[in-house]
Amino acid sequence: MYRRILFFLLSICLLAFSMGWGQDGFKAVQKQVIEYQLKNGLKFLILPRHDAPVVSFNTYVDVGSVNENRGITGLAHIFEHLAFKGTSDIGTRDFKKEKAALDALDKAWAAWRAEANKGSRADSTKVGNLHQAFEKAQDAASALVENGEFDKALEEQGGVGLNAGTGADATQYYLNLPSNKIELWFSLESSRFLDPVIRDFYKEKDVVMEERRMRTESNPIGKLVEEFLAITYKSHPYKEPVIGHMSDLEGITRDEALAFYKKYYVPSNMVIAVVGDVEEKHVKRLADMYFGRIPSGSKPPGVRTVEPEQQSERKVVLREQSQPILLVGFKKGSAMHPDDAVYDAISDILSSGRTSRLYKSLVRDKKLAIQAAGFSGFPGQKYPNLFAFFAVPAQGKTNDECLAAIDEEIEKLKKEPVGDDELNAVKTRARANLIRSLASNAGMANQLTFYEVIQGDWRNIFTQLDRINAVTPADIQRVANEIFVNSNRTIGTIEPAK
Repeated sequence: MYRRILFFLLSICLLAFSMGWGQDGFKAVQKQVIEYQLKNGLKFLILPRHDAPVVSFNTYVDVGSVNENRGITGLAHIFEHLAFKGTSDIGTRDFKKEKAALDALDKAWAAWRAEANKGSRADSTKVGNLHQAFEKAQDAASALVENGEFDKALEEQGGVGLNAGTGADATQYYLNLPSNKIELWFSLESSRFLDPVIRDFYKEKDVVMEERRMRTESNPIGKLVEEFLAITYKSHPYKEPVIGHMSDLEGITRDEALAFYKKYYVPSNMVIAVVGDVEEKHVKRLADMYFGRIPSGSKPPGVRTVEPEQQSERKVVLREQSQPILLVGFKKGSAMHPDDAVYDAISDILSSGRTSRLYKSLVRDKKLAIQAAGFSGFPGQKYPNLFAFFAVPAQGKTNDECLAAIDEEIEKLKKEPVGDDELNAVKTRARANLIRSLASNAGMANQLTFYEVIQGDWRNIFTQLDRINAVTPADIQRVANEIFVNSNRTIGTIEPAK
């Protein structure tokens, strides 16, 4: 036991030492980060690291599903797909012809949908003919597309990890590239946000609708999460699924996608991190040359709706051909809340590995569950969100038994101060996890953009440990007693279908 602890602590020290991060290491790294804002409002965060001839890029757009209005849910995710389709120069065989074909395609789709939306009053023969006309128009537009040209241009020059992701709070675009090819990235990345062409729109909608069928409609856990959030939030858009509602996905238009881009993909709503083998002057010159071309625009307003205080426990039960699943959520503050570090400490105490309280209680000792955990920041972190628990009951055990065991662990947090050894272990793991997250160029780029947008200042990365170190046993008891109350609780379960 002592040997494992010694090895764990030694590995942390060696990792910190290898990166040159001792007691003052975080301050030293902080001083190396260069903040550069273009005249149009786009901010770059640059961290030169010359260990290897590679660079990681992270483009963070301050828009996610939380920013969608009713009727266009799923659009943030759809546009993430469309951002890889190219520009008027990239991804086309003849843009003049393609533009005309896209206009004709939109008209054909609108005519088909207008008739189909009449429901029982629709003329089935007319719907069929209009759908055939739409398919023909789509084939004509697709024939003018050079598929995958944007991706190929980067991958052929050594680009790896080209990807993107959309969540409740943000849309991010990633890439790692050899450092002697960074101008290619500046050219292509700026072009797709300066001059995007909304091509293959209806095909991408079909892709996203199939994702919804697989991840939600045919997946019991996906169904549970969607139903759970829908009753947890009465007003705030965190209640809406990132993937979108099927009827919205079917009805979203190419014009709506373009309007969404024009509103949210403005320089003042974007932050880009560049971490790796770069020179400050070179990056600034390329940023001015390429991203400086993008017209400035007003930063869109944040979400106006404030979720009202929950007054009573809520519950949803799904009957599925599935093993039982338990999901529990308690409302809590955003990532900017003064107690955010306390939530993180509670999450670690309850769920960090095989020594965590939930694992030892529910899985190891009582053998009630095969999995059990608690975590902070669901489904997003920018606005007040949830501290959530989940459990997968073991064979022959029930959701109710798991819920009762979780309640026992919560009561211990409320009534019994966390011991110094346990809390010190939390703080040690927090330091180790932070070092690991910042060790790679991609990890550092991701953290810089996240903290800049969600917490308002990238420098908060380097003060996070101070906030965690300041957490006391009394803080944990206070927060547990404040948020872990039944009137603030939502329970979602999957029960085997009878």
